[in-house]
Amino acid sequence: MKPFFKLLKFAYTYKHLALLNVFLNILSVLFGLFSITLVIPMLGILFGTQEKVAVAPEGDFSTEWIKEYLSYKLTVMIESVGDSNALGLICVGIVSAFFLKNLTRYLAQYVLIPIRTGVVTDIRKALHEKMSFLSISYFSEQRKGDLISRMTTDVTEVENTIINTLSVLVRDPINIIASIIFLMTMSAKLTLIVFFLFPLAGLVIGNIGKTLKRKSTRGQAQIARILSTIEENISGLRVIKAFNAEKQINDKFEEELLKHQKITASILRRKELASPMSEFLSTLVMVVIIWYGGNLIFESQNNPELSALSPQTFIGFIIIFSQILPPVKSLSQGYYLIQKGAASAERILSVLDAEIEVKEKDNACGIEKFGTSIRFENAHFSYDDKSVLRNINLDIPKGKTIALVGQSGGGKTTLANLAARYYDLKEGTLWIDGKDVRDYKLFDLRKQMGIVTQDAILFNDSIFNNIALGIENPELDKVIEAAKIANAHEFIEKLEDGYEHNIGDGGHKLSGGQKQRLSIARAVMKNPPILILDEATSALDTESERLVQDALTKLMANRTSIVIAHRLSTIQNADEIVVINEGQIVEQGTHEVLLEQKGHYHKLHNMQNLS
Repeated sequence: MKPFFKLLKFAYTYKHLALLNVFLNILSVLFGLFSITLVIPMLGILFGTQEKVAVAPEGDFSTEWIKEYLSYKLTVMIESVGDSNALGLICVGIVSAFFLKNLTRYLAQYVLIPIRTGVVTDIRKALHEKMSFLSISYFSEQRKGDLISRMTTDVTEVENTIINTLSVLVRDPINIIASIIFLMTMSAKLTLIVFFLFPLAGLVIGNIGKTLKRKSTRGQAQIARILSTIEENISGLRVIKAFNAEKQINDKFEEELLKHQKITASILRRKELASPMSEFLSTLVMVVIIWYGGNLIFESQNNPELSALSPQTFIGFIIIFSQILPPVKSLSQGYYLIQKGAASAERILSVLDAEIEVKEKDNACGIEKFGTSIRFENAHFSYDDKSVLRNINLDIPKGKTIALVGQSGGGKTTLANLAARYYDLKEGTLWIDGKDVRDYKLFDLRKQMGIVTQDAILFNDSIFNNIALGIENPELDKVIEAAKIANAHEFIEKLEDGYEHNIGDGGHKLSGGQKQRLSIARAVMKNPPILILDEATSALDTESERLVQDALTKLMANRTSIVIAHRLSTIQNADEIVVINEGQIVEQGTHEVLLEQKGHYHKLHNMQNLS
């Protein structure tokens, strides 16, 4: 139940609506009970057993006083209008009370709708915001499909189960408590039997609910695996077709579906058990009450001196008790639903409660403009227990171009990611303008940096919005200017919608070179003093590489650049080339100096057959 109560914090914003819902539910219950209590005197008139009270009761306000007062009023009404008319008036009162009961019940549900929809929206918003602030390392350990599942199917499950039971948790307990109070005034002995039997029924239902939660946890995890498989299969469709792996992939997907089918079937069996089980147990309680109450009536008829339980009172007791059965049944089903939804709630909370590794200090300072240098001092970094960078000492002066080269997996991209503070060092210090990078505000720090990666990351939006990403109130002229610098304006003009052309999911409507030039235009638009280029031309053909390299040259002018390069021909003019091997800097210097040393760089140079 803890996940349920934790998620209820999202409902606090709507507390005024929640209080109104409680008030309307109380009114609905009271009108319902009032309508039923009117049945008792109506039966008394029909049976001719209605007790007549000629004098208004005196004394303190109590349940006995209320009964005497209602009997007095009914006596006055019968004597003034007659039995038949009095019966008609009671019937009108019953209909009116039922109308008010259902009206207030509808209004209670009506004011609950903004809570339900608002809470679900707020949960999704909180999840999305948390994901945007979580460290990159968190996503390297999670499958995208699983995270998508938590934001979609898990939140929907919460809406369909936990949020939907909010009305049940408010209305039904009020209904049960108020009904029991009424029952106590009618017969304490019969009500005590209810108190004794219902908890026993609750224990049976509770044990079944616990197994439902365990099954639901497995079911939601399996849905996440299915979504991950779908996402991977769509992304890798070209490779699947190229290797004729359709049958293999489909068989694997079918296997995941069958696992989910078995878990879902088991969950539904237990869920569907809730209604008949609660109905059977409630009927069992009802039969015991009828048997015991009937014997009380027989005793009072055989011995008039005993405290009588009149037939109409007993029938009224049965009617009110029967009104407890639906909310008890509803509560038992709600308990099952909460147990089922608790599994999804736990998965949602695991994201919301995830620790943000790269945190901003409370007293972090701003950085308006990059001033002097970026410097790594005795820097160490590792992923979990795997060491990636060791004892890195590197100075990157302002305005210089530093190229990082070396074999794949050596730590080049990690070093660049540390500069953008996607991760924090495990040991050592990263200084920017003589201050620890952790002392800066993250927004201000990343405002100083522009990044162009090997795989152009674009969004399913217009070219204009992709270039102007992160810019408030962008101007078309500046977007066009950035596109021209990136050698992208020419191909954009040829598109039917120009800068409003939608590039599709991940920019699939564009070629690799076109996507990369849009990435460069985006960096130009940001106009950052620090530029990080992560193998920006390695995946391009010769013509596209020439256009992109020309755009990069324009972009790098008068900027501090960290260039990760696979093709050594693109970085020969760098101010300094840093060779990283197995997480350590093994060489650094200019192209000519490194060639003369005949070390790692010379070996890489010869492997690419460069002269």
